[in-house]
Amino acid sequence: MADLERFIDQGTGREPADIVLKGGQFFDLVTGDLVASDIAISGDRIVGTCGDYQGRAEIDISGRIVVPGFIDTHLHIESSLVTPHEFDRCVLPYGVTTAICDPHEIANVLGTEGIEFFLDSALETIMDIRVQLSSCVPATHLETSGADLPIERLLPFRDHPKVIGLAEFMNFPGVIHKDPVCLAKLEAFQGGHIDGHAPLLSGKDLNGYLAAGIRTEHECTTAEEALEKIRKGMHILVREGSVSKDLLALLPIITERLSPFIALCTDDRNPLDIAEQGHLDYMIRTAIGHGRAPLAVYRAASISAARAFGLRDRGLVAPGWRADLVVVDTLETCKAEMIFSAGRRVDDALFATRRPVAPVGLDSVKARPVNAAHFAVPVTDGETPVIGVLPGKIITEHRRYRLPARGNQTTVDLAQDIIKVAVIERHGRNGNHANGFVQGFGLKKGAIASTVGHDSHNICVVGVDEDDMALAANRLGEIKGGFVVVEGGRVTGEIALPVAGLMSLEPYETVRDTLHHLRQAAFALGATLEEPFLQLAFLPLPVIPHLKISDRGMVDVDRFMLMG
Repeated sequence: MADLERFIDQGTGREPADIVLKGGQFFDLVTGDLVASDIAISGDRIVGTCGDYQGRAEIDISGRIVVPGFIDTHLHIESSLVTPHEFDRCVLPYGVTTAICDPHEIANVLGTEGIEFFLDSALETIMDIRVQLSSCVPATHLETSGADLPIERLLPFRDHPKVIGLAEFMNFPGVIHKDPVCLAKLEAFQGGHIDGHAPLLSGKDLNGYLAAGIRTEHECTTAEEALEKIRKGMHILVREGSVSKDLLALLPIITERLSPFIALCTDDRNPLDIAEQGHLDYMIRTAIGHGRAPLAVYRAASISAARAFGLRDRGLVAPGWRADLVVVDTLETCKAEMIFSAGRRVDDALFATRRPVAPVGLDSVKARPVNAAHFAVPVTDGETPVIGVLPGKIITEHRRYRLPARGNQTTVDLAQDIIKVAVIERHGRNGNHANGFVQGFGLKKGAIASTVGHDSHNICVVGVDEDDMALAANRLGEIKGGFVVVEGGRVTGEIALPVAGLMSLEPYETVRDTLHHLRQAAFALGATLEEPFLQLAFLPLPVIPHLKISDRGMVDVDRFMLMG
């Protein structure tokens, strides 16, 4: 009651506000106007606009514009390669005051222990991290993950204050064909938020998927796909990550008319890209730079995102709303010069108030040692299946080529940019190992290996030389997970990710600088992909060139998969 009375007194001006931002303008996302006004803050909320206020602390923001804090509506913090505490420190200075994460990656390695780690961390971060409970652990029955999360293991987390709903429901064939495991999870979250994941799904199959109560999705790659889903009531999350770059393709839907039904997300973005380009601020200035209306873009970054996920207290610069605020130089450049999170000015001293959370999964890499012979691929008649990498996309193509042979073994073909790829089970459950070929990495020598391998996170290694591939894979066990680059029998770059084989224990600045060196080591092998490590991380996913759902409830395609 005392807080409420203080809010009223400071809002009416009967007593000074805790903080007043003076001399600037705010961007009104209702009318689209820039309004010259003081902004009064009391505790964690805005209590006054459209007037003059006195404050116990007054900050001059003359010539600047205040916008609501940005909301990343779908991401995997693990893909930033740092812990939630370091992600908080890395991304909040770019104006992202709310992040809606799916701990899908750590959950596939550690199960409930990984979810608990994220929830404990979310209670300590300055940024408001909200968690969606991972719906697909394991992500597929075709690969070995480290955990299994049926609905019974998710229910204890449903009422946690940081839980917002059920995370991206990737098994859309299971939904459409009423798989009992899928239905049990969907039934438990009816009336709450259920996030979607249904790339290329359309027509009546899409209707059936949406009829299950699924409301949001980040997998659209064309404006046509997005428009169909918007017409059918879906809120589209426009994605621009380190690998999946859909912003330019989806620019046509970023309009003032459609802005209530779109939001922004990064999905997977690493600290090096954040340092070089930014985060949601990068998406905002890029969209505006390509002619999108600032009102549409800033709505998508805040109020529309908040409404899509039921966060009714944020997204506007208005009295009674959460004081998540970003002071920018201009709407077009979106350079964050000052940030407030729940009324607290963001600086190093504020980050220092957080309590640490003990890391988990420090011994999660349990793969058996391998040697060059493990990567042999016997000669077969005719053409060999090859995974085709599509730069800037996580989807891949199923290609077939005649490959050269050495004795009774099929070998790489550098003239066609085809090298070896292998997935090695690393959770200590069965020791499975699968080999194949991939086109599009550009490697001319050496090998690259990773324990980040969506979605089950086994070891994935690509290379030209089998001895180098073995060294890279074995080195991952020694450093407890991460990325490794090998050339000519020598490790030329590595980063240790000991937290579940996914995240570093180091500050994000160290991770950023190490990634720069790692990228240079990969380029020295001839790598041509902009993000060779994150692209590598998505190779274990199924190759689905022609999507067709069969009556059996499976995806019925001619496909080539590597499954550890």
